[in-house]
Amino acid sequence: MFYNLLFPLHDKIHAFNVFRYITFRFASAMFTALLISFIFGPAIIRKLKELKVGQQVRADGPGTHLGKAGTPTMGGILILIAITVPTLLWSDLTNRYVWLVVAGTLAFGAVGFYDDYLKVVRKKSEGLKARYKFGWQVVIALFIGLLLYFNPMDPNSTVLLIPFFKKWIINLAWFYVPFVVLVLVGSSNAVNLTDGLDGLAIGLVGIAAGANAILVYVTGNKIFANYLQVLYIQGAGELTVFCGALMGASLGFLWYNSHPAEVFMGDVGSLSLGGALGMLAVLTKHEIILVIVGGIFVAEALSVIFQVASFKSRGKRIFRMAPVHHHFEEMGWAESKVIARFWILGIILALVGLSTLKLR
Repeated sequence: MFYNLLFPLHDKIHAFNVFRYITFRFASAMFTALLISFIFGPAIIRKLKELKVGQQVRADGPGTHLGKAGTPTMGGILILIAITVPTLLWSDLTNRYVWLVVAGTLAFGAVGFYDDYLKVVRKKSEGLKARYKFGWQVVIALFIGLLLYFNPMDPNSTVLLIPFFKKWIINLAWFYVPFVVLVLVGSSNAVNLTDGLDGLAIGLVGIAAGANAILVYVTGNKIFANYLQVLYIQGAGELTVFCGALMGASLGFLWYNSHPAEVFMGDVGSLSLGGALGMLAVLTKHEIILVIVGGIFVAEALSVIFQVASFKSRGKRIFRMAPVHHHFEEMGWAESKVIARFWILGIILALVGLSTLKLR
C-alpha cells in the first residue's frame, strides 16, 4: 500500500524514492511484523486464556509434556496478522504473486482454525476429521495449481527446475497441477507434524523464510538471475517482502513460544506456515530446494509415515515415538537440546539449499 501511494510521488518528494527498493520494503515488513507481535501478542494471549482455549496434550507422549496441558493455543492468529498486515502495507499491491501467496496462506490457516476451534472450543478431541481436513487442503492446493497452470502471463508456469544442474528443466505439462497439490499439502502437514516442541517449528520456519527471501529476490532480479543462471520470473521478487513479514512474524511469535512456551500456534499457525513455504516454492520454481531447506520438516513427516507403515505391516515401531523429535526426547535428550540441535541442522540445510544458486 505504501509503495502504491507514496512511490508515485517520488518526483516531488525525493525521499519517497526509497520505496522502489525491495530490500528496504523487506526490512520494513520484517520490523512491522515484529512490532505487531510485540504490541498485540500479550493481549491475544490474555484473551486466549480468558476464553480457556487450552492445549490438549497426548496421554501417550513424553511425561515432561503433561505440564503443558492448558497452555493457550491458536496463537497462529497472531502469526497470520503479523504476516498479512505488513505484507499488504509494504508490497506492490498490483503484483499478482503477492495476492496469491497471501490468499493461499490464509486459506490453509482457515482449515487449521476450524480444526482448532473444534478441538479447544467445541471440545471434540479429534477436531476436524482427517478426511475433511486433508480434503480441504487438497481443494485449496488444487485451485492454486489450476490458477498457475492456466496462467497465460507465465510461459514457464509448468516447469520443474533441478538444482545443481544448469540445463535440467522438466516441463511437467498437465502433471504440474497434481505436483502443486503434493507440494502444498505436503509442506503444510510437514510443518504441522513438526510443531510439537516449544519454538521448534516457528524457529525452523524463520530460518526457511530467510533462505527463501534470498531465493525469491534472485529469481525476481533479472541481473542476478542471469548471472547465477536461475530461471527469471518477472514480478516474483516482490515476494521478498512477504518473506520479510514471515521472518518478522516468526521471530515475534518465538518471543512467546520459546521454552517454556506461553502460547502454542495450533493448527491455524502450523498449516498456514507450511502452506506459505509451499506457496513460495511453487511460485518461484524452487520446489526441490524446498525439500533441502525444509529438510527437518521432511524428516519429521517421513518419520511418521515410516512409523505407521512399519507398525501396520510388521507390528513393530522404527522410532520410540513419532514424529522424530519425540524419539530423541525418549532417548533422554532435554527438550531444549532437541530444539537447539534441530535449529542448527535447519541452518545447515538452509545454507546447502542456498549453495545450489552457485553450484551449477
